[in-house]
Amino acid sequence: MISELLQESFIDLNLGDVTKFEAIDRLSVMLHTSGKVTDQVNFVKAVLEREKLGSTAIGAGIAIPHARANTVNEVSIAFARSGGGIDFNSVDGDPVHLIFLLAAPIESGSLYLKLLARISRLLRYQDLIEDLRKATTKEEVIKIIASKE
Repeated sequence: MISELLQESFIDLNLGDVTKFEAIDRLSVMLHTSGKVTDQVNFVKAVLEREKLGSTAIGAGIAIPHARANTVNEVSIAFARSGGGIDFNSVDGDPVHLIFLLAAPIESGSLYLKLLARISRLLRYQDLIEDLRKATTKEEVIKIIASKE
């Protein structure tokens, strides 16, 4: 299911040296360009509001920023990788290297929560994390995720 929502145009394997805000902004631009998010600025605001409640960095170099917003047309996921790592105020203090941005319409309550849980469960596999860190193509990222779903 995650691999079905994650299109190649929603993947950035070279995020570079950016801030938490810049990372969320870049990921949301990919979803906006596709039409999944109609108002990118307001969606980013919603994600940052969610971040104020507590960092979405779950440890082990992973963050899952997310928000439901009325500017989202359909549930979608973007993925980015940062070689140098990003300060995401992680629970373990480590920089984040893998980011999954989840966007969902306001009315998608149960699907949204199921996807968050599914992403979290998926990222418990250490071999999956290592494979995502080493992936060289966007297609490979989708295959890696699909193999564990």
